[in-house]
Amino acid sequence: MPLLIGVPAETVDGERRLSVVPDVVKKYQGLGAHVVMQVGAGVPAHFRDEAFAEVSLVDDVAAVFGEAEVVLCVQPPTTASIAAMKPGSVLLGMLQPWADAERVKLLQEKQITAFALELLPRISRSQSMDALSSQAAVAGYECALIAADHSPKFFPMLTYAAGTIRPAKVLVIGAGVAGLQAIATARRIGAMVEAYDVRPETREQIESLGAKFVDTGVAAAGTGGYARELTDEEKARQAERLAKAVGQCDALITTAAIPGKRAPQIISADMIARMKPGAVVVDMAAESGGNVEGTVAGEKVWINDVLVIGPTHITSRMPVHASEMYAKNLFNFISPFIKDGALALDWEDEVMAGCCLTHAGEVRHAGVKQILGL
Repeated sequence: MPLLIGVPAETVDGERRLSVVPDVVKKYQGLGAHVVMQVGAGVPAHFRDEAFAEVSLVDDVAAVFGEAEVVLCVQPPTTASIAAMKPGSVLLGMLQPWADAERVKLLQEKQITAFALELLPRISRSQSMDALSSQAAVAGYECALIAADHSPKFFPMLTYAAGTIRPAKVLVIGAGVAGLQAIATARRIGAMVEAYDVRPETREQIESLGAKFVDTGVAAAGTGGYARELTDEEKARQAERLAKAVGQCDALITTAAIPGKRAPQIISADMIARMKPGAVVVDMAAESGGNVEGTVAGEKVWINDVLVIGPTHITSRMPVHASEMYAKNLFNFISPFIKDGALALDWEDEVMAGCCLTHAGEVRHAGVKQILGL
């Protein structure tokens, strides 16, 4: 019997991505594996069932979880779905490992080998598997489009019969993958772009995209490519110098996030009050608490005469390419361990061991165990 890889339909409201796409199915088949998928799972991402010609389609999601030896997901499965999984089977996806201790305990009790891509070691070999980065690129692109769509000003310079319209000024907070994509997209549209990040090494990246770096005199380089949390004194100094740049922009895009923690609040109500009438704020971190005081996840809020947008499920606004990128990340992770149609996990592999959440009835990741009190 070939290795059975299961793909359930995503059930979280607003989630439209899929964990496998037709081209990637062919790659699994080339390794001797077979894919079983829930009927209609790809429809929200614009992949019809007939596009998966070699896939076994089943109506009942319980059949996917109950038959598959490896289950691929975008959002963490429900407790009922985990309960239906075969003991000893593998779960792979974005599992939000820090969010729910009960879910982790259930994976442990069911003897599920769970790999959370959020825990992927930040090393060069894992870049092709890095779903956080691939999906952040989608989110940054979309946030720039959201800002442009809601701005009462043209982003590019416009010359018309009566004169010239100056381009809008965009400020991007955070220069990780999402921030850099937002910068690049806003520049492509034609806006003047400034950007800020607490990590000083990002200055060169920001300027290479044609944006101006906002220097606040505060540096917070952390480990693993992420920023560390700032002290209260550093936050005050940062806020003072950042407020000026915020007050001068027409559109503000914030992208600062710390995996597993609440998003840092960088933009205060006082800063918003200093913004131009009609200015637009897009808070990419809305789902994890927001970078902006007053952000409401999933809502558009007017604060004085400034529109503050807290988009959710941003990557699902572009589900075709987001799904293609994500499906390849999953394939690049699991494919080295599929040999002759069977799964052969290698616990000496740094990447596999590093993002293992649970295995053989144990919580394997020390950081998650500590944060969840397990």
